[in-house]
Amino acid sequence: MERRRFISGAMSAAGTLALPAALQSASPDALGYASAFPQPPFLKTGDTIGITCPAGFMTVEEVQPAVKILESWGFKVRLGDTVGRRDFSFGGTDAQRDMDLQVMLDDASVKAIMCARGGYGVTRIIDRLSLTRLKDRPKWIIGFSDITALHLHLARFAPIASIHSKMCNSFPADWSAAEPLVQESILSIRQALSGNKSQYPFPADPYNRPGVGEGILVGGNLSIINHLMGTPSEIDTRGRILFLEETGEYPYSIDRMFVHLKRAGKLSSLAGLVIGGFRLKTDDPGEEFGRTLYDIVLDKTAPYRYPVCFNFPAGHQKHNVALKCGVRHLLTVRKDDAELAEM
Repeated sequence: MERRRFISGAMSAAGTLALPAALQSASPDALGYASAFPQPPFLKTGDTIGITCPAGFMTVEEVQPAVKILESWGFKVRLGDTVGRRDFSFGGTDAQRDMDLQVMLDDASVKAIMCARGGYGVTRIIDRLSLTRLKDRPKWIIGFSDITALHLHLARFAPIASIHSKMCNSFPADWSAAEPLVQESILSIRQALSGNKSQYPFPADPYNRPGVGEGILVGGNLSIINHLMGTPSEIDTRGRILFLEETGEYPYSIDRMFVHLKRAGKLSSLAGLVIGGFRLKTDDPGEEFGRTLYDIVLDKTAPYRYPVCFNFPAGHQKHNVALKCGVRHLLTVRKDDAELAEM
């Protein structure tokens, strides 16, 4: 497929495929249409973006490339107290990270919050957070990887749209020397914050399962989603398009997590499944699992009829486009191409 622009101000035609019969007969509530989250106000020139470290640490110097680019877009940037702090691998103690994020959530002058990086740490603090003011004054939360925990926690307790995307640790020091896919991914954050609807066409994969699915987009990092099962922040996938990505896991571990998703009923009522970047470890000699990611996903979803696509450009990779969690999307998977488009 000829490479097309990934960012568009308007959605293209939905395609010629019909919704599966199971989805046609389902109620709007079952499909998740009625539960689409309100979107926070889009940003305008002069608005402030706060940067905080709710998980891993980053130095003040390391966030400067992101600050420079965000300011070049016309935004003001406010560094939180955790930027430059370090408690071993964390961006400060649990109390410091909780307080810094809480200040950003409560400050009406901060219109969006970009998490500096992932790593680990969000689940240690999310139960401490008060979301009362955020519900009254919604703002965009930006990040991925460990920040998946924050996206899913918000979905349960302050259901507003948020942005799954690159963070400060992925902004290039020299924009002119950055690879086009990196530039495109970072610019997609600006597009999302500015109110432009995303339209992401991507090449077909021979293992894709064709079809059309419509619903709000949820998901993120597979490990984090699994770790949150059985907690108040557990993901709700009913009637929704589920997006998954992962890095640094063995194939058997991926299989184990998909088994968990299936047994927990998280794969049975989807409107569609989007598989993003999966960077897997090589099996240890003598411990070969013998199954690929394709084998695992298609085996666990075999009983269901919704569309499934692979190699969507998001996750722990250079091409990691911004996705609006909690917003209605249309997933169209054809033989020759596929597209995920915001509605």
